[in-house]
Amino acid sequence: VSANGNVKECGKRVVDVRSDTVTRPTAAMRAAMAEAEVDDDILGSDPTADKLQQQMAKLMGKDAALFVPSGTMGNLISVLVHCEVRGSEVILGKNSHIHVYENGGISTIGHVYPHLIENEADGTMDLKKVEAAIRPSGDHDMYYATTRLICIENTHANSGGRCITAEYTDKIGKLAKRYGLKLHVDGARIFNASIALGVPMDRLVQAADSVSVCLSKGLGAPVGSVIVGSHEFIAKAKKLRKTLGGGMRQVGVLCAPGLVALHDMVGQLKDDHQNCRILAEGLNAINGLHVELDAVETNIVFVDISADSAFGAGELCEAMKDKGVLIMPVGPMRFRLVTHHQISGDDVRYVLACFQVALILDSL
Repeated sequence: VSANGNVKECGKRVVDVRSDTVTRPTAAMRAAMAEAEVDDDILGSDPTADKLQQQMAKLMGKDAALFVPSGTMGNLISVLVHCEVRGSEVILGKNSHIHVYENGGISTIGHVYPHLIENEADGTMDLKKVEAAIRPSGDHDMYYATTRLICIENTHANSGGRCITAEYTDKIGKLAKRYGLKLHVDGARIFNASIALGVPMDRLVQAADSVSVCLSKGLGAPVGSVIVGSHEFIAKAKKLRKTLGGGMRQVGVLCAPGLVALHDMVGQLKDDHQNCRILAEGLNAINGLHVELDAVETNIVFVDISADSAFGAGELCEAMKDKGVLIMPVGPMRFRLVTHHQISGDDVRYVLACFQVALILDSL
């Protein structure tokens, strides 16, 4: 930071911590795309897609897998497979990605009714509340939608990237089975949870009937998600993917960077978590900002601005943008930062220096 309060070269440098979806494909990913072995995945199967799907199914401990263009489509397909009958109801968290950020697709397209449960601070749902939300069967079931599915999210983004433990997932899976329900895990950042908890992916989702795994978040691929489940589930999912416009021909060019991501990026998630912790502690030490440090478990940090600040989140985000730092406002006095493999320790120090300058100027 120079004597006049500007960060050196702030006009030349951009540090994008809005999300882990902003990463550019690595050189290895671009090369893999160019060299991918491909075939028509609709008329038959694409060999690179097959390889990715087989690897993901094995990692998740499931029978089969299917590449889809996006996590939103992956979750939508999964809900629709489990809720084939009209009048179905799914129990899910009020702050879940499926409910908040996926255009209400389960209802508008799938005619599936969401039964919302408040998420706890750690992203879980109280199991007693979940059980109470299951619709009664028998003589009085004619009055209600039919509960067929429970959805959880791991890591839970709106709770700050909190990890859902295998033990909790086991319990909610056992509850689902007791009532003849299915369990779907929105595992967009399940690899982050695995690394943070030190638990293999297949153990984390052992109780799940289906899982959606994103390739373009922490793993850094440019596009795509993979859903996993039983052979029967994937067969139905593949047909629904075509119905929703997700059937692709030489899809290996999109799957190839996903294979690179599985090989190259998983081990780097630990560095993303460490950088996020440094960022969180640094921001919390700045007067006028507050971070709930106990909630920072992976690569997401939410920051609250003091009520007496002259800055709101929108103004602060604009001030940081002028310095080359891109962050995301999530409320009038709250913003979010997300680390990823293209954010270095030096980038973290730069971001903290920019915040210090912005908040010092705010206090003058």
